[in-house]
Amino acid sequence: MDRVERLNELFGARVALRYRFGERDGRALYSDAVGELSRDETDDAAVVVATRRGPVRVDRSAVVAVRAVPPPVPRRPSWAAVARLEGLCADAWPAQVDVALGAWRLRAGGFTGRASGDRVAAPPTETPDWHAGRPAAVERCNAALAIGDPGLPLPQALDAVRAFAAAHGVPARVQVPMGSPWDRAVASAGWVLDVHHEAGAEVAVLVGDLRRLAVPAETVALAPRADDAWWELALGRAPTPVERGVLDPGTGLRTAFGLLPGTGAIRAALVEDHLHLSRLRVRPDARRRGHGRTLTAAAARWGLEQGARWAVLQVALHNEAARGFYAGLGCVEHHRYRYLVPG
Repeated sequence: MDRVERLNELFGARVALRYRFGERDGRALYSDAVGELSRDETDDAAVVVATRRGPVRVDRSAVVAVRAVPPPVPRRPSWAAVARLEGLCADAWPAQVDVALGAWRLRAGGFTGRASGDRVAAPPTETPDWHAGRPAAVERCNAALAIGDPGLPLPQALDAVRAFAAAHGVPARVQVPMGSPWDRAVASAGWVLDVHHEAGAEVAVLVGDLRRLAVPAETVALAPRADDAWWELALGRAPTPVERGVLDPGTGLRTAFGLLPGTGAIRAALVEDHLHLSRLRVRPDARRRGHGRTLTAAAARWGLEQGARWAVLQVALHNEAARGFYAGLGCVEHHRYRYLVPG
């Protein structure tokens, strides 16, 4: 196979490419580029390698060798980046009570997928594989978000979590990024995984490029407030006052409620440069027809128009079907979090 055929075969793949870029003292000089290989749209005689430092343009005639290489090992985001994203998600799903404890947030007055206390929400994903009472996207308000320094010694901070929970009639629970210093600290204090959390005690936080999600699709009606038709599709019924207050607070949060009449619904909330996606639901008799992708694309286009760049959403680890759906849209895992309760 000659060099031209080899290059054509590897377009779209991650490659290691060696090329000649000049001479010195009569000797050829070489360099290497590692990244995704593509055509140069302005010059058929060249190719482009998308490296981490930017695109590298190489004349085909200068290519000495090229081979496919495995994808890079994902780099773990910094804990500062994880904390920021957790805070944005909390802002996008506002609790009725949100009290600062240093960098922690004590939250109550919301709803989750748990069967006890709150109504179980309808499944927010386009998949027939969810089980009753176990929604794919985890909706949380009744948990202390433990990110950063609570401003108190840990035992006192956890006592404050217990007291706050008791005062608001919710379980004492901490939401913490898995593997973080805060996770290790709370676990070392004897708190354990909330295995009875029916919505999922362990959750993946996914991110995606809105430009990739906003593929052309059929028109979807988007409104800044949820109407009766949206509630019927998203929840299967009228909302409780708590659900309305969380999903459609009306002030302080820019939201869009997407609706395919009689078919499906989605909620999008703008938080800085991120678009939080939730409540994606398609009627069971309309699934497997691309409606979930259409709703997501419409929300993504709205987010781009509002100045957002990234999508963010949360999916319980046990829901492999939902995670596969979003992976097919180009979303990748940023980090995970879990719920801990007193042991």
